[in-house]
Amino acid sequence: MTRLQRLDWPDNGTPDLPPAFAPQEAEARLAVVREAMLRAGYAALVIYGDREHAANLHWLTGFDPRFEEAVLVVTAGDALLLAGNECLAYAAVSPLVAAGRVRTGLCASLSLPSQPRGSRRLWDWLDEVIPPGATVGAVGWKWYGADELPPGADPALALDVPAFLADPLRDRAGRVENATALFMHPAHGLRARVGADDIARLEFSNHMAASALKRMVFALQEGMTDFAAVEAARIGGLPLGCHVTFAMGDTPGLSGPVGDRIRRGVPASFNIAHWGSNICRAGWMARGPDDLPPGAAGYLEEFVFPYAQAMSDWCAMMRPGVAGGAVWAMIHDRLPAHFGITLNPGHLIGLDEWMSSPIMPGSGIPLASGMAMQMDVIPAHPAWGSTRMEDGYVIADDALREELARRHPNLVRRCAARAAFMTRVIGMDVPDSLLPLADTCGIIAPWLLDPAQVVVL
Repeated sequence: MTRLQRLDWPDNGTPDLPPAFAPQEAEARLAVVREAMLRAGYAALVIYGDREHAANLHWLTGFDPRFEEAVLVVTAGDALLLAGNECLAYAAVSPLVAAGRVRTGLCASLSLPSQPRGSRRLWDWLDEVIPPGATVGAVGWKWYGADELPPGADPALALDVPAFLADPLRDRAGRVENATALFMHPAHGLRARVGADDIARLEFSNHMAASALKRMVFALQEGMTDFAAVEAARIGGLPLGCHVTFAMGDTPGLSGPVGDRIRRGVPASFNIAHWGSNICRAGWMARGPDDLPPGAAGYLEEFVFPYAQAMSDWCAMMRPGVAGGAVWAMIHDRLPAHFGITLNPGHLIGLDEWMSSPIMPGSGIPLASGMAMQMDVIPAHPAWGSTRMEDGYVIADDALREELARRHPNLVRRCAARAAFMTRVIGMDVPDSLLPLADTCGIIAPWLLDPAQVVVL
């Protein structure tokens, strides 16, 4: 019988410092990018990045622009990274740049407004590396379907890079196509699967975010400002994958602190996200059902408890070969329309908080070993507010788990301990193929002013 039980939140220790992005990894990724580029018929691949949309560039090079923009041009025999005034020196962080496998160039137009512009112009650089009349792939951060474009428009030609890059590319090349799916498509994207060292980095990120969220939750008190609540999280130094949120009452859910004070009887949601993680919870600023307004009666029995069971069923389906459309159908069967589920119930995560998702209506894309999967099922109700158990996982078959056991045995031990807590204490159905990356996995604490009350099945 689903109920609340007073529990200690688990603590499985701090993960080992994850391995740095190694030159061998970078070389291998550059090789597979060139192979994919040639298979697609591209003479060059042009990868754009800015501060928010750096995931593809960083995955390949280990470099991400800091408050500027950057452009990487890859051809069969060359690779040129263009950076602005302040990021050009930082490009040395890339193993490929350090090894001379990627050369760099200053393009001051990628810098901030009003800074010096005394460098070669972007089109001059492109003329040097883009073969005239060639077919070129442009990589930004999304691709488009025919239903998103005017009638008759070709989705392959719908670019998601800025016009100041798209225009000179079109002037130089014979055809410029959107090639973002080469990196991000859930079925075949190069970034849609992770390896053993990637998983170690993901676990470290999830631990950092989960530990901060736990500190924040257990510090919540009536009268505390939302600024003080986030301060209590003591967020570490990892880059953020998205803005930290903390919203109460009628404040929109993506808001950060605004100066509100915690008071009983209001719904709340918050998250902490680093590159590779997003730990999010939602519930009520309350110690029990007596603190809820009359309109929220039944919150536990009719909303939270069915959600918890649905999340157990979600875990049970996280196995290689399960069709993404089957997961979508299951969630919408368990959590019908009044739960307000509008987005994909689960998606891939990387440096970007949302990469793409195999979980779509009717999707035949199978879940696969190496998918870093975010449990991101967001209910919303006008009276009950929300509830949430959003954490990171990796789907891993026998071969990947065996490799992890060889390369990162402590990670395997921690994942096993988390899975055991979820199954034996919480009562969830967690298959061997699902690796929980954070100690918060399995925890739903609906009364945020008494978070030791946890849902068990």
